[in-house]
This record gives sequence, C-alpha cells and structure tokens, in this order.
Amino acid sequence: MLLALDTSTAQTGLALYDGIRMHAEMTWYSQRRQTEELAPAILELLSRVGMTTPQVKAIGVAIGPGSFTSLRVGLSLAKGLAMAGHIPLIGIPTLDILVASVPLQDIPLAAVLQAGRGRLAVGWYHASPQGWLSDGEAVVQTAEELTNAIHSPTLVCGELEEADRQRLQRKYKNVHLPTPARCVRRPGLLAELAWQRWQSGVMDKVASLAPVYLHVAGGPPV
Repeated sequence: MLLALDTSTAQTGLALYDGIRMHAEMTWYSQRRQTEELAPAILELLSRVGMTTPQVKAIGVAIGPGSFTSLRVGLSLAKGLAMAGHIPLIGIPTLDILVASVPLQDIPLAAVLQAGRGRLAVGWYHASPQGWLSDGEAVVQTAEELTNAIHSPTLVCGELEEADRQRLQRKYKNVHLPTPARCVRRPGLLAELAWQRWQSGVMDKVASLAPVYLHVAGGPPV
C-alpha cells in the first residue's frame, strides 16, 4: 500500500493506493493548521479502510512548488514515516500532479498554484505522446502578468482565486479555463505517479529529498 501526501498549499490531500485500487482519497482546505491536522487525518484515513500504519509500504509526497511552510509540513512528516518504517519515499513535483488530470490538447498548458502575496507559481507544459511534458522551471507571476503573456489559445488549470479567474476570463478567446472542480489537485493522481516510479525502482534518498522552492528577486522563497 502506498500513502500519498500533498501539502503544497492550503489545499491538502491524502490517498491510499495499491496499484489496482484507490482505497481512499480525501482533500480539504486547511486554515493554517496542517501541522495539527495532517497526522490525525492519515490515521483516520487508514482506520476508515481497516488498515494500520505498518501496512504502508511506500510514501509518495508532493515536493512543490508551493507554500514554504506547507511544503515543509508535508515533507517532514513523509520523511519521518519513511525513516520510521524503513520504506521507500518518492517525491513528485506538484505541478506534474495537477496536469495529470488534464486531457491532452494540442495547445499550451499553464499549470498554476497559489504562491502567496497575490502571486502564482506558473509552469508551462506541452502535449506529447507520453503526456504533458514540462517546458522548464516554473516561474512566479501575478495573474495579471500571466494574462498579459497569453496571446494564443492556452489552457490554464490550477488553484485560482475568484479574482484571478475573472481576470483570465477577460481573454476568453485565448484562455481556456476548466471548472474549479477540474482544477483540484487529486492526491489519487499523486499516488499513481509515485507508484509508477516506485515500481520502476526510482526512489529518493530520504535525507536529501528537499522541497522545490521558487525565488523572487528581493523576496523570500515561495
């Protein structure tokens, strides 16, 4: 059984997956209480499906970009569980989790996450026979800057505030926005991505796995 944890932003997610069945999956918005909520939520999720912590044989964790504090909470707990149980740990970039739920289209895709202070972490992807492929490192932009950068039909998917969605929708001819329900990062997809890497023998060193932070000139990492 693989346990997946995503605390990249306030949108928090957990899943339990065995390669055949998604045994449990849950998401919620944590109001700055991830440190207190995460461990009890894992125990509750295991209990709901009649399992205990020793039955977890691998852990998949979202590594960012995202909130500085939120990422540290999830990765610290994931590392602790992996070390305590002597089990594999697999880190998955958060934007890769997000785009995994988006059907392939022959137009660019901008995947976005809240990065605090009215900013977005933005990663660009293009469609390929292997799925969505990243075009490089994510950047930090405001919704206005992202809107101004779009001049041709483009998918924009991810965690957007109401004002962000309204701003992007002004370019309705070029900006294609999925509904909010289709923009939720599913921890079940994190679990599948981590499972694929685990089964391929690709795992991370627990001690050295670190969050992906984006840096803004003159400001703290996000």
